[in-house]
Amino acid sequence: MKIELNFNLRILLILEEILLFTGSVILFGLITGYTWWMYALLFFLPDVSFAAYLINTKTGAFFYNLLHHKGVMISLILLGYFAQLPMLVAIGIVFLGHSAFDRIFGYGLKFGDDFKHTHLGYLNQDKNT
Repeated sequence: MKIELNFNLRILLILEEILLFTGSVILFGLITGYTWWMYALLFFLPDVSFAAYLINTKTGAFFYNLLHHKGVMISLILLGYFAQLPMLVAIGIVFLGHSAFDRIFGYGLKFGDDFKHTHLGYLNQDKNT
């Protein structure tokens, strides 16, 4: 017997990212002890990776992916926790939230051929094609 799920997978993935983003905000407030302006400041820091696109697309994709990969962020959180480096924990939490926020709007990890080519598809691609 085949059970067909009646939901839009894209919406489900967006909801997952919204929860991850919300979780990062809550965790930051509960465990870091830093002020909210620090969250705002750190939140935009991963986007400095865009500067690497001035070198070339492959280099840009590498640095973008490094600063937007959730596994890297979880590793930072764990490293900061076990090394007792609260700032590293805070950076990991905020960058994780930033990555989730980007994914809500379709900005996935990048392939080296084109900035718009992500693991979620092509940015600004018509969903009906």
